[in-house]
Amino acid sequence: MSAITFDFGQTLAELDTDMLAARCKERSLHVTAEALQQHVAAGWRAYGDAKRRGAEGQTAWCAFMARLLTLAAGSSADDAARVPEVVQWLWRAQPECNLWRKPIPGMFELVEELVGQDLRVGIVSNSEGRLAELVQEMGKHHLFHGIVDSGVLGIEKPNPAIFEHAARQLGVSVDAITHVGDAWEADVRGALAAGCRAIYFSQEPMPEPEPGTANRVVRAFGAEEVRRALQAP
Repeated sequence: MSAITFDFGQTLAELDTDMLAARCKERSLHVTAEALQQHVAAGWRAYGDAKRRGAEGQTAWCAFMARLLTLAAGSSADDAARVPEVVQWLWRAQPECNLWRKPIPGMFELVEELVGQDLRVGIVSNSEGRLAELVQEMGKHHLFHGIVDSGVLGIEKPNPAIFEHAARQLGVSVDAITHVGDAWEADVRGALAAGCRAIYFSQEPMPEPEPGTANRVVRAFGAEEVRRALQAP
């Protein structure tokens, strides 16, 4: 292993549910941060379903957000009726007001450790074109040798080409990369198809890998589990 790439949202930084609740309130959609947090996993399942159907960009993002906000709104018919308009408004604002900005405990510290071991470390994310600016705003840009943003590149995970681009950017062969990400369809299946190893960053049970790839993927959640997985032979 000579390079590690990380997904960004829900891997290095999670959805800031306090911020999302406040943004929804601006559009008279009343959801609490607690209700949002409770239904994040269901939102990601909707995202995975959308990716399996071949959805990209706005369609997949909005599938996640619509499921999340609908569930968080609960039984309020008025709030449920506002969800589609609010989802579109949030999508338009996302490049300038990214909702995924709450660092996941220990993960940026792990990145710093890996860089200190002279490993090449990058980000490979399905994002909206301003991820590098967000990482800079968070004061973390110096930790990464490359940031691949699908909104800039025009290629999304799980397309293997995005991992091949990351390999060129990091100056390694694609089979030298271990990719860490939370989305089975986008991160794991894409990385394995490209020839990378993968760490499924999730508390969800691990789906059945494609034939012949089981020895190249493990599940780990939290910085310490990822650290151990990266150290394993």
